[in-house]
Amino acid sequence: MQDQFQRKIEYLRISVTDCCNLRCRYCMPAHGVKKMAHADVLTYEEILRNVRALAGVGIRKVRLTGGEPLVRRDIVHLVRGLKETPGIETVAITTNGVLLGAMMDELLDAGLDAVNLSLDTLDGGKFFSITRRPMFGAVMETLERLTRETQLDIKMNCVPIAGVNDDEITALASLARDHAIKMRFIELMPIGCARTEGYRGVPMDEVRARLKAAFGALLPVGEATHGRAVPKGPATYVQPAGFRGALGFIDAMEHKFCDTCNRVRLTAEGFLKLCLYSNAGLDTRSLLRGGATDAQLADAIAHAVWKKPEEHYFEMDTETRDRRAMYQVGG
Repeated sequence: MQDQFQRKIEYLRISVTDCCNLRCRYCMPAHGVKKMAHADVLTYEEILRNVRALAGVGIRKVRLTGGEPLVRRDIVHLVRGLKETPGIETVAITTNGVLLGAMMDELLDAGLDAVNLSLDTLDGGKFFSITRRPMFGAVMETLERLTRETQLDIKMNCVPIAGVNDDEITALASLARDHAIKMRFIELMPIGCARTEGYRGVPMDEVRARLKAAFGALLPVGEATHGRAVPKGPATYVQPAGFRGALGFIDAMEHKFCDTCNRVRLTAEGFLKLCLYSNAGLDTRSLLRGGATDAQLADAIAHAVWKKPEEHYFEMDTETRDRRAMYQVGG
């Protein structure tokens, strides 16, 4: 499936819930948010029907996000259903890790291929300050399990924020020196609380400079794949001498990668979102609940994806800017 700019769209991110068991300062307000009405959220069968249609027109990789995807009941059932969908080659989850340790064996049995663990600090006090929740021990247990895991493609995601966790950049990077994982540093996006509360991200060029000073030359490497995983993603990877894993950088603001973007997003209420910035997309829930056939659903999706915006404009505030927060779109 291609859009009007000849980009091959093969990656779908699905937000299965807007709920989360943490309250990270750059993502959610301290008091939490109003939950989406249960009836407005896509059922698992509706999600799978969307995925079958998307797989039929070229989607090959699916990532489950939230909120926190593991708080949704019976998520293992959805993972298994996705793995059984013809055409889907890779199923991944992005998680904060609080519940993953206890659910790991079930998820592996269901066929999960990859995990991205959001990990902004290795300090318990700082973890509580960032997340407003005393869940550090559970996350560290999950981290320890992941460093021993051989069946999964494992990535750690850190958002460096000035004055918050930027003093831990080298310590977090050391995880990839000691373990065969990818430690990725992600530029803070001006969305939701990150925008309204005035948090300032650390430029990726500065992150690279700090890591070079600590570990020496950052030698470029290609992105490794897991099994038949599809993927070229937005990260660029390097591997300092002596590292078992790799370091990655995602800087959507400093260095746009829109010309190679291969993804679309499905929100919990069924909106097929074409660009993280834009409000353009397709209301699949209305189609699903309005009697559309599978062929009509696939046709509507293909027509919508064709109109995927050429690039984001986060540096501007235009009428096409989506007002959803990150927890509502799954990042």
